[in-house]
Amino acid sequence: MKNLLTSLRELVEKEGFSAVGITSAKLPSEVAENLGAFISAGHHGTMDWMEETKQRRGSPDAMWPEAKSAIVLAMNYGQGLDAFARLEEKSVGVISIYALNRDYHDVIKGKLKRLATWFASAARAEVKVFVDTAPLMEKPLAALAGLGWQGKHTNLVSRELGSWFFLGVILTDAELPVAQAEVDHCGTCRACLDICPTQAFVGERQIDARRCISYLTIEHNGSIPLEFRKAVGNRIYGCDDCLAICPWNKFAQASREAKFAARADLMAPTLEELLLLDDVAFRVKFSGSPIKRIGHEKFIRNCLIAAGNSDDRALVAVVEKLTEDASPIIQETAQWALRELQ
Repeated sequence: MKNLLTSLRELVEKEGFSAVGITSAKLPSEVAENLGAFISAGHHGTMDWMEETKQRRGSPDAMWPEAKSAIVLAMNYGQGLDAFARLEEKSVGVISIYALNRDYHDVIKGKLKRLATWFASAARAEVKVFVDTAPLMEKPLAALAGLGWQGKHTNLVSRELGSWFFLGVILTDAELPVAQAEVDHCGTCRACLDICPTQAFVGERQIDARRCISYLTIEHNGSIPLEFRKAVGNRIYGCDDCLAICPWNKFAQASREAKFAARADLMAPTLEELLLLDDVAFRVKFSGSPIKRIGHEKFIRNCLIAAGNSDDRALVAVVEKLTEDASPIIQETAQWALRELQ
């Protein structure tokens, strides 16, 4: 077993992962209880899939009864950018740091499959791989596997990686020795709670997704509620504020994965150029990017809110044209943006 795990760690490093830990595939009952409370309060918003998969999501062995162990991996995507400085130029759109290049689902899943194939053969075990698309609670698993702890903003924090890393999981029916769970190192700090532009945190480690800018710009369908539009600022895809403010990021380093290196054309794209994208141009520009997943309509909606917050009257003409768009959502948001600009 020792040789098997040593070889696994060597392969993990070769694939570019930053850390690996192992824990049981059975999560404590409190994880499912917290999830149930989150859903009962309606804090999941329109993410109906969370309620539909609630029973399986509570613990990996509820989804796959044969699962005994979870191999949890972290991959750094940090860029060494000043997330707050990027918000100051109001005529450009700000994209969350994790989405400045290739879709992490595709990048990480390929690496996980190679590791899992090797492990299945070496351990003579069954395996399944997961990257944020199945009913699996990656963050509690990662904390139990010793990769970090869930901060007050609910995201995972690491003493070595800060906040900028993705998670992937390999479940197996092999019984493996488990790591020591990481302890909470947040102390009395509440910077992540206080920085939130929309006050989305209803308590420590409790978030109302319906108020979260990442949810509003990515998951939410329809018009973004008026009460949040000014707070969105020029964030057109996601929000990094609660991650970026964390003091543990002083230990974070830039990612070594070339596919996560920020694309020059996405660092500070002008709102004008983005608002001129039709559906075909949108799909071409964001091919291979996680941004493509939200579709043209929601993307233009987000850019229009940023335009309305920009104070840039040079955008009036392009915004005015979008008040006649075929999409009622784009029409309404463009009308709001036009009123703000005028």
